Order: sequence, then C-alpha cells, then structure tokens
Amino acid sequence: MSLHHIIHNATQTLIDHVEELTELDQAIGDGDHGLNMKRGSQAIQAKLPELQDASLNDTLKALGKVCVATIGGSSGPVFGTLLITLGKELPEQPAARDFAPALRASIEALTRLGKAQVGQKTLLDVLDPVQKELALGGADLLSRVKQCAQDSALATADMDATRGRSSFLGDRAKGHIDPGSRSMALIIGSVCDSLAST
Repeated sequence: MSLHHIIHNATQTLIDHVEELTELDQAIGDGDHGLNMKRGSQAIQAKLPELQDASLNDTLKALGKVCVATIGGSSGPVFGTLLITLGKELPEQPAARDFAPALRASIEALTRLGKAQVGQKTLLDVLDPVQKELALGGADLLSRVKQCAQDSALATADMDATRGRSSFLGDRAKGHIDPGSRSMALIIGSVCDSLAST
C-alpha cells in the first residue's frame, strides 16, 4: 500500500470518528477537537495530489505544515510538530527499526513545544508507550502497537489532567478519555491496519 493510501486511510478514520471526538472534547475541553481534526484531515487529503512525487520526508513535513495552518487550537502545532519531526528524523526508506528513534525525537519536540510530560493526560501518554513498544521490535509488532495505542488512550481516563483546558476541571476530568490521545490512537491503529494489509 502506498504512503498516500496510508495517509488517506488515517485521515478518513479521523473524519469518520468526528462525532466521538467531539463528544470526548465536550466533556473536558472546548468541544471543537473533532471538527478541528476533521478540518485538518480534509486539508491533508486535498494536499495529497500535489505531493504525488514527493519523498516520504518531504510529504510528512508538508503535511505537518498543513496541520499547523488548518487545525485549530493547540492540536495544529502539536500534530504539525509530530509530522514535521518525523519527516526530519526518518530516513528516505525507513525500516521498522527506524520508527522508534524518530518517534522518540518527536516526543522530545512535543515536550519542548507544550511543556507537557508523560502522565499529564495528553497524547504523549499514547506516543510514549507506543514508542517503547516499537523499540522492542519482534513478532506481531503492528498488532501490538495498535493494541498499545488503544489501551494507552483508554488509560488517560484515569489520569489527572494537569495540562490544557481540562486541567481547570480538576477531579471532574477523571473518567474521561483525553480527546487528543484518542485521535492519536485512531491514527496509529489505522496506520498499523494499512501496513498489515500490504
């Protein structure tokens, strides 16, 4: 499966889950996360034809800039920085072993950007365990990474929110999944499914 199909599938997954993401964000945020991710996903899909002959690195960096420009709130810079850093860190033709260090660099970039840490009910709480799973390698890696992302997003419901708008809710944020973490898990799950089908 081509890179563009993988990206299209991931963004379409976000579009298809817009109502779920909206409901999650209505509970502990502004309520606009779903629509913001849908807007960014549609912008990415519209940009893909222009990148038909671009390398993996240039594609990721270009789509990161699309995220920054089109996704509202803090999610634009966050998802944009993630893609741009991956585009800088991954080799032109990456092997499975290349993704763990590239994702570690992305996590470090996001930590600098948002001053957030693992355990503060953000998408870092999905990216960090997924990065560690990738670093292990071995059999059934794609299914393990997908399950890790899903489980990690669910686990944010039990965390105290100390960053972002949900931090103002105190204990009321408990019991609610972090919307950004859910989006990240959806993206990772879709990418894993696409790669598994090749």
